[in-house]
Amino acid sequence: MPGRPYSPRRGSRPYGERKKDPRFSAGPRGERPPGRFFQKKICRFCSDPGGLIDYKDTEKLSRFLTEKGKILPRRITGNCAKHQRMTGRALKRARHAALLAFQLE
Repeated sequence: MPGRPYSPRRGSRPYGERKKDPRFSAGPRGERPPGRFFQKKICRFCSDPGGLIDYKDTEKLSRFLTEKGKILPRRITGNCAKHQRMTGRALKRARHAALLAFQLE
């Protein structure tokens, strides 16, 4: 099926002939460009069953906070959903017990 007819109001190129950025397009055989991949993060609590999440362990919990005191998301920490919920709960308990600061300025 041919593309739409050329319309001068659409831009300088006819429909369907848009220039693609070669950095993000697939290679000649469909592979990704080099350096464009991610490594699957592994939940540190699932891999080590003995590692409990305790609100009194501030050293372990401080790894899951930013410099300002915000809780880091799963995509950055690599936790699974279950352990991310447990980590967030422990961080909030530690804040209420005054073991961790709510927000650092």
